[in-house]
Amino acid sequence: MTARRSCLSLLVLSLLSGAFIHAQDQPTRLTFDVAAIRLSKEETRNGAIKAMPSGQGYTAYNIPVKLMISLMYKVPMRQIKGGPDWLSSDRYDVEARADHPYNLEDLHVMYQNLLADRFNLKLHKETKEGPVYALTVDTPGSKMKVNDHAQDFNIPINYSPNGTAVGIRVPMPYLCWWLGLQLQNDERPVVDMTGLDKNYDFTLTFAPVLPPEVQKENQSSEPENRPSLFDAVKQQLGLKLQAQRGPVAYYVIDHIDRPSDN
Repeated sequence: MTARRSCLSLLVLSLLSGAFIHAQDQPTRLTFDVAAIRLSKEETRNGAIKAMPSGQGYTAYNIPVKLMISLMYKVPMRQIKGGPDWLSSDRYDVEARADHPYNLEDLHVMYQNLLADRFNLKLHKETKEGPVYALTVDTPGSKMKVNDHAQDFNIPINYSPNGTAVGIRVPMPYLCWWLGLQLQNDERPVVDMTGLDKNYDFTLTFAPVLPPEVQKENQSSEPENRPSLFDAVKQQLGLKLQAQRGPVAYYVIDHIDRPSDN
């Protein structure tokens, strides 16, 4: 009887020890400590979404949820499928804070979890073969400047009113996402095939890619003197955009609700 009890005790201890080790192996789920989400005021016009300069949170101002998903998952909005109409029409203000600074990648994971927890967002990824723009390094090589400075949490690419995009500490996945936004009419995602794995500074001046409904004759002649985006990427960045077929990632919304109360 004593031997049986000893065996049972050892078995229980073994199970508890295994469970403890398994729990230690599980990565901690990254979440913000506090987050306030509110509908934006109807009269609000401009919007912005960015990490806090301290790295301790993220803010959004007058931003639709579909754009939030697009940024946090680095996918063009046209490749987000399903979901209700309010995903694009409702705009929200978000202030989310963490207990200490995190890097930008972790903040994006936190924001993904915020969408899951507060909007009950459930989605899955599908990859299909389709038309893409392959971003490669042109001959003789990249003209972008490597930026090894510490992360500053600023928006990587800012587009000025004079038609010039200034990139500071830009990683290649962000550059591809941004280029895809400029080429919305083509419905081709930009796929990184450069092999470049650092952060880069650059200045890019190009003629804006106009929506189909905008007539060129209604625009000033000044932008027409600038190179196309394709030529500018080649001449000013030392990169090349080539139309071909490749993997296209789609994020399919399985479920989403308007956000829970703060």
